[in-house]
Amino acid sequence: MGKGENIVLIGFMGSGKSSVGQALSRRLQLPVLDSDDLITERAGMSISDIFQEKGESYFRLLERDIVKELSEREEPFILSSGGGLPLREENLAYLRRIGMIVYLSVGVDVLERRLAGDSKRPLLHQQGTVRESIIRILTEREPRYRNAADVVVLNEGKTFQELVDEILLLREAFRRGDR
Repeated sequence: MGKGENIVLIGFMGSGKSSVGQALSRRLQLPVLDSDDLITERAGMSISDIFQEKGESYFRLLERDIVKELSEREEPFILSSGGGLPLREENLAYLRRIGMIVYLSVGVDVLERRLAGDSKRPLLHQQGTVRESIIRILTEREPRYRNAADVVVLNEGKTFQELVDEILLLREAFRRGDR
């Protein structure tokens, strides 16, 4: 197995990247790596603390370093990326080297339900309500996620088994060049 086996999950916070990554990991018997977990491990502090104490630019540097290292990894894996990671061209180039990029698309109403009461995501609490933040950030990011993705999967109203089946079918088509 090589990099053609790798799956990169991108999408907005709360889109299910971590949960879908775990489900794919169980099915494929591959490790799932979470870029945010790797960043907090390296920094020795939570993402909220990184943003508060060192700023977003420091966080983005750590994020870039992590994804660069992952792009050089030989062993197959599944990557659950942070919501902002694929927005930078440099990071996107690394993600493309890793494997097939799957955008997990989710609507505002579902995101609002999933993110209600979440205090660990600093970008949601910078201005306005959680819904207003979702709309503002998603409006900016949605076209960029779609542009970055090799495939788009709607993550609403499906079981994990259905999502995994869909992603694996898309991966087969992607590997054949059917896109």
